[in-house]
Amino acid sequence: MRRAECGLAGLAKRLPYTAALYLLPWLLAACGGQPSRPLESGVRTAEPAKAPVKMVRKANVLQKRGGAYYKDDGPGDEFPDNLDEIPDAQPRLEPLHRFANRPYVVLGKAYEPHASLRPHQERGVASWYGKKFHGQPTSIGEPYDMFSMTAAHPTLAIPSYARVTNVSNGKSVVVRVTDRGPFHADRIIDLSYAAAYRLGYVDNGSTQVEVESILPVGATTMSYAQVMPAPRSARAMVNPVERDEIELLAARLGSDKAATSSPLVSVMPTAATASASLRGVFLQLGAFVSAENAESLRSHLLRELDWLNEEIQVNAGGGMHRVHLGPYPSRVDAEKVAERIRLALGYKPTLVAR
Repeated sequence: MRRAECGLAGLAKRLPYTAALYLLPWLLAACGGQPSRPLESGVRTAEPAKAPVKMVRKANVLQKRGGAYYKDDGPGDEFPDNLDEIPDAQPRLEPLHRFANRPYVVLGKAYEPHASLRPHQERGVASWYGKKFHGQPTSIGEPYDMFSMTAAHPTLAIPSYARVTNVSNGKSVVVRVTDRGPFHADRIIDLSYAAAYRLGYVDNGSTQVEVESILPVGATTMSYAQVMPAPRSARAMVNPVERDEIELLAARLGSDKAATSSPLVSVMPTAATASASLRGVFLQLGAFVSAENAESLRSHLLRELDWLNEEIQVNAGGGMHRVHLGPYPSRVDAEKVAERIRLALGYKPTLVAR
């Protein structure tokens, strides 16, 4: 079948010769811009790409070293241009993380996270963390975004949602709990920079807040003890244990008790890690089933304890991930550092021999 002629080209044939000759260039251009055949049914044109979030530089940002700033941390030099308009986190039903809600020990203090969504309310000091944590993994496994409405809490279920209210000015925000911390005796929650900005305390570093958990519509304290499926690598590598020597030690120590002389606990590395592990006296800073929690603690302590000279290591074995500091030449040397950590954070780590 002969291809249909362009309508404009057919018109040219019906015009006088001189007029057609004069109009020919425009007629050909118009004809060439038309499709040779109609679009097929169901084919959609591409949508225009969304414009990236515009970042702007802000001058004269206060850099106070209050209760929230870590060394070399702060708000950074660039901000989204809509920082005041960043919306609250939207509570929704999410499966709980398989490992981030297991009991754990940090600096001799035992924590038992919520294993299900349930009511929770407390009042205390909130701090915030910013550019030094930006992009680093959180306990849930997601990278930390200082411009999202998120929070770190020692025991609230991960993930879950909470309303945080600044007691001094009445402002409140809704945040999604994705991380563990702060591991400091006088703080109850760490907020993202965006959340702290919305609450109006970024320049002060910390403030008194009230934290109240939010149960999404349809959630119940009895029926929502669901968990995320374990990653394939985690199922292959981790053998969960009911109790180990770290949890038993935490039970003996109690939640807030700081021993004047830390017991020397022996922790033997597994066969897989024994050859690569250093031997000697270490300070145990934390013990977790979750590798993400262990790495998150390591990152937090690197900022809190920026004066440390020794390496903070994460050692996996026996179904646990232990955060160790050392090795030290002797128990006396380790005790000196343990005391400095107690004075800085309010909790004293445990001495272990490896």
